[in-house]
Amino acid sequence: MTLERVVVINDLSQAMGGATGLALLSARRFCDAGLDVTYVCGDEGHGDQTGSARVVAAKSAQLLKRNPLHAARRGLYNPDTRDMLAGLIAQTDTPGTVYHLHGWAQILSPAVFDALAPVAARTFIHAHDMFLACPNGVYMDYPHNKVCTRTPLSTACLTTNCDKRGYAHKGWRVLRQRAVKKAFRQDLPWAGIIAIHPEMLPRLGRAGYADSLFSVVRNPATAFSRTRIAAEDNTRLVYVGRLEADKGALDLAQAARRTGIGVTFVGDGSLRDRLEREYPDFPITGWQERDAIGAFLQDSRALVMPSRHPEPFALVLPEAILSGLPVAAAETALMAPEIARLDLGRIFDVFDPGSFDAALCDIRDLSRADLRAMSERGHAGAAQLAHTPESWTAALLALYRGVL
Repeated sequence: MTLERVVVINDLSQAMGGATGLALLSARRFCDAGLDVTYVCGDEGHGDQTGSARVVAAKSAQLLKRNPLHAARRGLYNPDTRDMLAGLIAQTDTPGTVYHLHGWAQILSPAVFDALAPVAARTFIHAHDMFLACPNGVYMDYPHNKVCTRTPLSTACLTTNCDKRGYAHKGWRVLRQRAVKKAFRQDLPWAGIIAIHPEMLPRLGRAGYADSLFSVVRNPATAFSRTRIAAEDNTRLVYVGRLEADKGALDLAQAARRTGIGVTFVGDGSLRDRLEREYPDFPITGWQERDAIGAFLQDSRALVMPSRHPEPFALVLPEAILSGLPVAAAETALMAPEIARLDLGRIFDVFDPGSFDAALCDIRDLSRADLRAMSERGHAGAAQLAHTPESWTAALLALYRGVL
């Protein structure tokens, strides 16, 4: 059977995070390849980032923008989005159509799996995070600052307050996880779950998914800078991302002050005011368009990714490495062991100030020759920590054609 059409399904139609950015990128690249593409979204359906794809929108709001009671109910199960998608499938499905679900937790809800059940054999679910398995989506016990190793929905899971907002919110997330298990029926022949890093598989499998469901397609990454950043000539560190506690932004500021190393924060978030007040010598650029970020990295010696929770991919790591920047990454990141093995930077325990400081000092004190060699290794791209946009598109199309 020839691949006739791809239906890309995602909560949002404007990039506000990694999953949406990738869903939109896939739609544009499939259109450029001459495929018939439909982009189904839960929001208003802004078409400026979807290429020539047909946009079908549920015109709903994200949970955090709704009345709390309404959000709680529709977040568990949204019949409107179910009916919208089910109606589209009934009217337009063909044997050569493949469905690809990206983000669903903000608007579409677990109801989306019920709508896709009739075409399960031609439906892929992209695991950009752990929400298919873990109630809080990251296998993180936030109150105790520990990575969670519990089995989802086990007694140990249910009796542990691991949520950032408190146990009441954990209870709501547990109800949603049960809705996922009910709607994402494992007696149906789903085409597969696409993980973005191999280390996600045992964590997803902990929730009971069969190994045969999994494929791994690493995210695409492109360098922040077209030319190699001469990291060996620089002394400052750089952070790119949200300025939030769970992302480790404050931990980095504290470690940089302890070690006497300058750091530039590229991003914005709830911690910005505190960082500006308590660390006025560390500049904050605010949010920047991706094409502009490279300019703020030219005077950097290394990029630091200090996230407290397990990052399934942490796109800034390969983007920085391909630019010639060594990285210092929290060992919670699933990519951290590869970075250490390939000598592309240093890893550290973000919860241990001594470990954090040692990693930063090690990068600060590396000889010019050693740091340049590290920079050139990353810039050469031989590590293959990520796909190129071209190879990523080809990998997805190969999966689609495989199920047809």
